Amino acid sequence: MRLLLISDTHLPARARELPAQVWAEVAAADVVVHAGDWVDVALLDELEERSKRLIGVYGNNDGPALRARLPEVARVELGGVRLAVIHETGAKQGREQRCAAQFPDTDVLVFGHSHIPWDTVAPSGLRLLNPGSPTDRRRQPYCTYQTASVRDGALADVELHRLPPRG
Repeated sequence: MRLLLISDTHLPARARELPAQVWAEVAAADVVVHAGDWVDVALLDELEERSKRLIGVYGNNDGPALRARLPEVARVELGGVRLAVIHETGAKQGREQRCAAQFPDTDVLVFGHSHIPWDTVAPSGLRLLNPGSPTDRRRQPYCTYQTASVRDGALADVELHRLPPRG
């Protein structure tokens, strides 16, 4: 099972549309995970239409229309992997311990908010992933997203992808 992880798309505030490379990943993915800060409900509609399966949450920049359709926290099982999605996890200091306590029955936690890619494992074994942002790099050198796969009941092939600068 192929996963696409994105967050903090901020459309149309930070970009008019998702990059073509991300749309190609949407088409290739079995599951698209969006960790919040969509900003415009039009992207939710388009991702629902174009994704085989979409799992998403709302972020701090998402208004009432998005909050009416998306949860603050999403929890699913994908091929034996217990996945949770949330937008904000707080400060990076102590993140692994906080999230392990908050998500004790979770194998993988996908989060966003900072626009900073993240891939760590808590002492409990919880894998924490932040795909960064495909549209707003902030202080990062590149806009980014992640892909992964679920194989034999485990997360595998986690890869951070850098997008070329927008022209």
